[in-house]
Amino acid sequence: MRRTPPPLLHAGATRLLVVMATEAEYGPALRSRIKPVITGVGPVEAAIGTARALEACLDLGSLPDLVLSLGSAGSNTLEQGAVYQIASVSYRDMDASPLGFTKGVTPFLDHPPEIALPLRLPGIPAVRLSTGANIVSGAAYAAIDTDMVDMESFAVYRACQQFGVPLIGLRGVSDGARELHHYDDWTELLGHLDVELAGIIDRLPDLLARAFSDQAMLG
Repeated sequence: MRRTPPPLLHAGATRLLVVMATEAEYGPALRSRIKPVITGVGPVEAAIGTARALEACLDLGSLPDLVLSLGSAGSNTLEQGAVYQIASVSYRDMDASPLGFTKGVTPFLDHPPEIALPLRLPGIPAVRLSTGANIVSGAAYAAIDTDMVDMESFAVYRACQQFGVPLIGLRGVSDGARELHHYDDWTELLGHLDVELAGIIDRLPDLLARAFSDQAMLG
């Protein structure tokens, strides 16, 4: 039995599948604009949820042009409450170095430790992101050599890669300036980020047109 395909976001001529991890990040501003696939938290759920959604699209013979991953992230260096696009993703959980593999590289897969996402939306700062199954807080940032951390983006990328669909990631910084102790330490800025992300959705047709033009010029 075929799955019902998820609704796609139409931004000009571009059809996008939007994925988010949690309902908590899907606030009223975004709810009035998009209907994302809510994958659940962490790399496993993100990979499963994204792959199932893309497979449902494929069942009808029409994959989206892009996947857009939205949500929150942590950083102890970037501006709290600001939105950034993902320049590259890495997987901090993967460490087979005792067997001679480079840390961050999945054994027997041909990928670098850090994978670039080439399509860039103009005017939105691009940063390096690390994905893992743990919540990073306080001193734990010192062991991670990226600008931002989350729990889903690398997994979403891998699912997209299996279907040949490019990924764009937009993440708002919800935490990281201070040690996390309570659930509210994460959710405090989610309402603000909801509005900020919705504003980018409103500009998406123009941003994508310019991004595709820039990409074509670069060859």
